[in-house]
Amino acid sequence: MDKRIIDLYDDFTHGGMNRRAFIDRLATLVGSTAAASALLPILQNNYAQAQTIPESDPRITAEMVDIPGAPGLKGYLVRPKTGGKLPAVIVIHENRGLNPHIKDVTRRMATEGFLALGLDYLSPMGGTPTDEDKGRDMIGQLKQPDVIAYGRAAVAYLKGHPDSNGKVGAIGFCWGGGAVNNLAVAEPDLAAGIAYYGGQPKAEDVPKINAALMLHYAGLDERINAGIPAYEAALRQAGKTYEIHLYKGANHAFNNDANAARYDKGAADLAWRRTVAFLKKHLG
Repeated sequence: MDKRIIDLYDDFTHGGMNRRAFIDRLATLVGSTAAASALLPILQNNYAQAQTIPESDPRITAEMVDIPGAPGLKGYLVRPKTGGKLPAVIVIHENRGLNPHIKDVTRRMATEGFLALGLDYLSPMGGTPTDEDKGRDMIGQLKQPDVIAYGRAAVAYLKGHPDSNGKVGAIGFCWGGGAVNNLAVAEPDLAAGIAYYGGQPKAEDVPKINAALMLHYAGLDERINAGIPAYEAALRQAGKTYEIHLYKGANHAFNNDANAARYDKGAADLAWRRTVAFLKKHLG
């Protein structure tokens, strides 16, 4: 697909314009409003494709839980039925909230042997809506201190959970990738962080990080990748444990298999294998 279309959709999904302006500009790129409308199903998430691990999978149990320490905060807790003390992982959604795709990613984490919590950052505002545009608008209303407080509450919850081994990591995508980076700055008990194409923290805050970090970036994601050099320099100077992986030819959101336009199976599969191995190393 024409990269100008991908970039335009990326701008729309990150709040750069409203839906009407997006459709108008897309129509200009592809020649007509009819052609733009035909492209929408490819550009938008299709949650019928989101489920790779059904909630009824016999290997897991899943439920919504309340997270103490933050009024109204809830999460989607998925446990493998293997028993014993497990490493714990917070799964942080994109800027649309805890949607079916992220719930599926949470279940995938559980089948890898982790106590996985898909945290709904919109739950104190009433929960993730089915309307993705509304979800994006709600994300924009979140205040950064609250985002940090919710993440820290989730770390404390998982650290003290009876099924947890006491070690907690976090994995996040897009908006959630940035949330992982910021949580690593704010929460000394976070043992590992995996950020998929996430915004970077300020260089001066990097020395506060205790977590081991794995940072996945898409080769074509110019907006996010502009922050890599300063972040890597700060991590190196501070002597932090980190890995950076750049996936050539991949677009922002390459892990989202509910999005046909941007999903890159090769990059997603490789990043996932690296992610699971990294979390097992630092949380096991």
